Amino acid sequence: MDVVCAVIQRGGLVLICQRAEGKHLAGYWEFPGGKMEAGEGAEEALVREIREELGCEVNVGAALETVEHEYGELRIRLRPYLCALAEEEPQALEHAALVWERLESLGNRRLAAADLKVADQLS
Repeated sequence: MDVVCAVIQRGGLVLICQRAEGKHLAGYWEFPGGKMEAGEGAEEALVREIREELGCEVNVGAALETVEHEYGELRIRLRPYLCALAEEEPQALEHAALVWERLESLGNRRLAAADLKVADQLS
């Protein structure tokens, strides 16, 4: 499964989101994003997912190294991108919570395994 995520940075902080109850990996923290749809490019999917999940727009920047991870029977290919907010403040439309976290403190959160691999690229 191809998935995209946004590493949204602002003032030395990065935005992470807590997965809602009833979802796979509920309670874990992640970088916002989601599944790519058929025929959709990675950057296009990222902009759409951020609109749907956070109700805001992002400017997509450089791609980070793609991460592959298996969650039991589910194998994902996570494509992370550095991003900046365009204007609006993000809202937790599909997550339990949103937090602006310092990069060096990301390890203190219970990050999903694939997102932890992305966080390792940031330090």
